[in-house]
Amino acid sequence: MRIIWRITKLAAKYRVRLTLAYLSVLGVSAFSMVIPKLLGKAIDAVLSAGDSARLLYLAGAILIASLLRGIFAFGQQYLGESLGQRVAYDLRNTFYDHLQRMSFAFHDKEQTGNLMSKATSDVDGARMFVQTGLIRSVYMASLVVGVGIMMFQLNQQLALLSLALVPFVIWRGGYLVLRLRKEWLAIEDEAGYMNTVLHENLMGQRVVKAFAADEYERSKFYHRATNIFYHSYRAEMLQASNGGMMTLFHLGTTLLILYVGGRYVIQGVLTPGELAQFIFYMGLLAMPVRMAAWIVNSFSRAISCGQRIFATLDAESPVQERENAVALSRVQGHVRFEDVSFGYDTISPVLNHITFEAEPANVIALVGAPGSGKSTIGHLLPRFYDVTAGRITIDGVDVRDATLASLRANIGIVQQDVFLFTSTIRENIAYGAVGASFEQIVRAAEIAQLHSFIVSLPKGYDTWVGERGITLSGGQRQRLAIARTILLDPPILILDDSTSSVDTETEHLIRRALVEVMKGRTTFVIAHRLSTVKSASLILVMREGQIVQRGTHQELLSHPGPYQEVYDLQLRPQEATLTIGASQEGHRPGLPVEVASASPRENL
Repeated sequence: MRIIWRITKLAAKYRVRLTLAYLSVLGVSAFSMVIPKLLGKAIDAVLSAGDSARLLYLAGAILIASLLRGIFAFGQQYLGESLGQRVAYDLRNTFYDHLQRMSFAFHDKEQTGNLMSKATSDVDGARMFVQTGLIRSVYMASLVVGVGIMMFQLNQQLALLSLALVPFVIWRGGYLVLRLRKEWLAIEDEAGYMNTVLHENLMGQRVVKAFAADEYERSKFYHRATNIFYHSYRAEMLQASNGGMMTLFHLGTTLLILYVGGRYVIQGVLTPGELAQFIFYMGLLAMPVRMAAWIVNSFSRAISCGQRIFATLDAESPVQERENAVALSRVQGHVRFEDVSFGYDTISPVLNHITFEAEPANVIALVGAPGSGKSTIGHLLPRFYDVTAGRITIDGVDVRDATLASLRANIGIVQQDVFLFTSTIRENIAYGAVGASFEQIVRAAEIAQLHSFIVSLPKGYDTWVGERGITLSGGQRQRLAIARTILLDPPILILDDSTSSVDTETEHLIRRALVEVMKGRTTFVIAHRLSTVKSASLILVMREGQIVQRGTHQELLSHPGPYQEVYDLQLRPQEATLTIGASQEGHRPGLPVEVASASPRENL
């Protein structure tokens, strides 16, 4: 019941609305019980004396009671639904905000489709509980208690017969909670898996079509959909069988009351009107009996949905901001890695004892084979992950002592896997710098060598970018990401293989533009192509999470090792070719000999 209590506390924040909802519930219950009493008196008035004046008075009272009952019923429905929507609104926003604060380590383990299911279907389960279980359960309980009291006032023997069904209802309700909770938990889990399959299929349609894997993907989706159908069917059958069973017992009890009550009327123990009251009260009890399965279902679903939601909300991000964290102003960019080690788990270390220093405005190049730990270094600096050992400082401040917002505001990142939002080119460039002027956006695009392409489009900067930038080429997406980072004007820049998806000439133009951008900034260039790192202040050669060589381009070439080996494979033949071509045809202006290549990126 801890989960139910947590959802209830969310509703309790709206005390006035919740109090009014409960007052409406009590009003509905009270006037619902008044009407059978008035009807019974009206029957006795007609049968005993034929008092038309009293009958007219009772009819008016019944009409007023029915009207007031309708008003309170509207208040109950309106307040209950609005309360449920507010709880869903708060819960959904809290869930989303919590996801934004979670580090990469959390998202690495979670499935996107499952998180989407929790934010939609599971939150809706909590909403239904507030509107149904939290409000209507009080109505059901007050009606049962009130009707029981009214029945005992009329005749204790008949009252006991009428309430004989209640213990069975309680037992059946407890049994259903256990059964339905299991089914609803399975439904929500399978819905999460199905959303994951759907999300991956839609995002990877080009891969699916390229490998003719339509049937395979269809079978995966059908499997999850079949499981949801199976568990949903079982849940509905449990609920339906319970409703039918409750109705059967209620009708049986009503027939028993008619038989015993009829004998009491014949014996003069009860008047016909009092027996009619009993029958009407039994009709009122039919509502809680029918609602029992519905309310039990809402409790069961709330427990399973809440279990999934709170499991995420209770998860703590591995990257925590310290209470006394300091807000960094614009830093100079003096970065130190001091004996840094890191692993995604305790079994597989990714970095081992990394130590180096980057002076302000220097360019640090990280080269190495895929999986050598280059990108991980770029992820540790803005604290997407926390180091396992050692420390990282910026201007002498441990990054763990800085607020995350101020730390990341000082670091601009152009990632290898570029993500663009479904919006205009202008809004994608200005992402993270919403207040930037149009002139600043254009300037950033010019530096990234993207402006001429944008103005060639019919709508220019207002051109709509498809989902994940699918309407742009890989090179265009990469240059847009570079423009987005340039607009932030960060003192520290991380270029994670940012020229990997562009042609040779565009690569050169971007690198020439970035020379201006990198002035005065500490820049980390993570690359496979040696042509992009030749002018770096310091080159770190990575292998299996360790720095195996360090130095400038010329220093590394003067010592045999991995860097020299790859240089011989990757650049020396092309430089020789370019030199021969230049001597035969002359040097073309604006295209220096160091312009490298579309050569394959060999592993270091």
